Amino acid sequence: MAEAADIKGTGPSPARRWLRRTLTVAVGAPLLAGLLQAPVVTPSAVAAPSATTAEDATGSKTVDVSLDTLTPNTPVEGDTVTLTGTVTNRGKRTVTDASVELRVGPRMTSRSEIEQVTGRTGYRSDSDPAPAQDAPTAKIPKLGAGLSAEFSLSVPVSALGLDEAGVYQLGVSLSGQTSDRPYPRVLGIERTFLPYQPEATEKKTQISYLWPLISSAHVSAETATDDQQTPVFEDDALAAELRPGGRLDQMVTLGKDLPVTWVIDPDLLATVDAMANGYRVKEGSLHVPGANKELAERWLGALEKAVQGHKVVALPFADPDLASLAHHGKDVPGSLGHLQSATALAGMTVETILHVQPSTDFAWPVDGAVDPAIVSVATSAGADKVIARSDSVRDDLSYTPSAARPLGNGSTTAVVSDALLSTAFEGDMVRAEGSTLAVQEFLSQTLAITLEQPEKQRSVVVAPQRVPTVAQAQTMAAALRGLSGRRWSQPSDLVAAATAKPDPDASTSVPGSARYPKKLRDQELPVQAFRDMKTTRDELNDFKVVLTLPDRVVTPFGTAINREMSTSWRDRTRAATIYRGNVLDYLQELTKSIQLVDKSDLTLSGRSATIPVTVQNKLVQGVDHLVLRLTSNNKNRLKINGDRIAELPVKVGAGHNQSVKFDATAAVNGQVPVTAQLYTEDGTPYGKPMSFIVKVSEITPTVMLVIAGGVLLLALAGVRMYTQRKRLAAQTAEAETNGAADAEAPGAEAADAEAPGEAEKAGEPEGTGADGPGAEPGEGGAGGPEQPSDPTPDTGPESGDPSATGEKVDR
Repeated sequence: MAEAADIKGTGPSPARRWLRRTLTVAVGAPLLAGLLQAPVVTPSAVAAPSATTAEDATGSKTVDVSLDTLTPNTPVEGDTVTLTGTVTNRGKRTVTDASVELRVGPRMTSRSEIEQVTGRTGYRSDSDPAPAQDAPTAKIPKLGAGLSAEFSLSVPVSALGLDEAGVYQLGVSLSGQTSDRPYPRVLGIERTFLPYQPEATEKKTQISYLWPLISSAHVSAETATDDQQTPVFEDDALAAELRPGGRLDQMVTLGKDLPVTWVIDPDLLATVDAMANGYRVKEGSLHVPGANKELAERWLGALEKAVQGHKVVALPFADPDLASLAHHGKDVPGSLGHLQSATALAGMTVETILHVQPSTDFAWPVDGAVDPAIVSVATSAGADKVIARSDSVRDDLSYTPSAARPLGNGSTTAVVSDALLSTAFEGDMVRAEGSTLAVQEFLSQTLAITLEQPEKQRSVVVAPQRVPTVAQAQTMAAALRGLSGRRWSQPSDLVAAATAKPDPDASTSVPGSARYPKKLRDQELPVQAFRDMKTTRDELNDFKVVLTLPDRVVTPFGTAINREMSTSWRDRTRAATIYRGNVLDYLQELTKSIQLVDKSDLTLSGRSATIPVTVQNKLVQGVDHLVLRLTSNNKNRLKINGDRIAELPVKVGAGHNQSVKFDATAAVNGQVPVTAQLYTEDGTPYGKPMSFIVKVSEITPTVMLVIAGGVLLLALAGVRMYTQRKRLAAQTAEAETNGAADAEAPGAEAADAEAPGEAEKAGEPEGTGADGPGAEPGEGGAGGPEQPSDPTPDTGPESGDPSATGEKVDR
């Protein structure tokens, strides 16, 4: 309760304070006379017992004690332990006559005791040890409010009182006084642990430490149109992690000298390999060349050297979120198929890029949390080993058992990582204090495991956070170097840990779904995410069957869908939604590159003709295995290829248009709606349908114009004949009157004989036959047999505009 009071800053209630004062007066009155006659004692000489009371504990956090270094972190006999750090006055009064002291506690007997001490704050007189008598102190005469001072303590191991091997509590405290309380008391303390094992143990704990190389998705589904299909990145943020000093650079630089098992997401390798071979990056609507090719080459070269001689475990491609798939995605058709393809792609990717043979039979759920659904999904793609964690698969034992054990019905092996060791470096390791304390606790926990059952050798697995920061990686490396003496542990690998002999008393039951942490469940991908993936997958399946080079599309979109399932999307809901939307939008943009060119209404002059429909292909590869279906909405008026529905195959070259021609037969004049639709060979509609009107007319306007012209010519001829006859009659009468009828009679007869011939000629309009100007040449002419499709592309890619208004298909 005193500790709780320190944390919350609470004190006695007013009623208790009043009662305490009353009792003090009553008990102290008889002593007053003697005290008045005794020598006067200055406040500074007041006995110090109050420094160890619970009341004084309320001031034990006035000064912040930071322990920055502790070397060596695993001392042996003859060593000198050196501690350095900083003390900072967080109070409002100056601290005087202060000293930094070293406190060494008794040997700790269990891992739980170590964990309990880690959670304490503030000084506890009932549990914190007294200052070491033979240890030196660091004097700080004055420390003003808000100010800091550095300290350094060096003490021989022989002066620490370490009587036997084990884990000891080590405290660094500052004692001093302030103007409101002018007597020495503990104003601040920091606790850590000192593992002491001067001699090697007979049985050493085998420790398998996983070293994860995992990042988030950076590659989009888009590729350039060149032969190499240069990948297009969503951003160039990965370069910052690859640069010297960056996160991934540090993981490789540190890991190459450590006894670790490399756990790699193949997507990361594929991404960096794409950078090394040339890539492009989105900048708004543009794709600019990537500028970090050499950086990627350098990192891949360093990694290839680092993994030589080490075990490498390949996670499924893009590190799919097994828990999200189990809880929200497995009921969406096809979702499990992505996990299988991701697993199949993993080994090939790692082997191709790093030239090592990885293990691909491990599944690693987030934080090692499992339930029956997760185990079922994890093993559905071929993995028979699941990396769980001890806070999920719990052992009710007084010691730490080996990691491996059969799980459930025995067909699956659970490799249960140690929760305390696996989470030891998840905090803020940027400050030296946080890193030092984490390393000391980790080393102490490993020694405590060995001393639990020193007669048995056990195998322990450490599975840290998937994406450690630079500071966390550096701290993990420092901890592993602390075990390099191998006095109580020895390095192992994950494959060996999975095959170690199981402890018969270890738990083999799969925890129920109710025990799955709510915090992790809230971070999972929703059902809608897997529905979006199904939509993309279905459209991809419909699209690939019509392509002559389907791999150019299937490969980038298949890996993009795998990335949509990545564990890295946890706590990034909006970014995940945007990525899925971009993938689907780009796929639909490609599918629309194969379409029917809009057609205007047609006029069918006569009872039969040819109807052309143009298919456009804007892709950089040809399309095949498509069928164009033309449907007449009125079979009685218009038939297509002799029936209501006609189908013709379609094959279009890259970047071209193709005209597909159908024979049309009309029975009755009028308008007939016609629908054109592309289908795949299995009958699946492809793209949107196109509709247009066919107007059936026996006499076309051109023919009517010719007939009208003929009538006009006949009328003119009649007028001419009438005029000529009237003139001839007048001339005859005049001749008879003048007596010249005999001389002019032969000319009149000639005129009469000539007139019918001119009239006949004038009455026959030129060009009124079937081959005259009235028969407009077109694709539907009757000059020869019709072809279902042109043998070569009709036009280039730029001629995909709709047909002109009033298009005619004449007889």
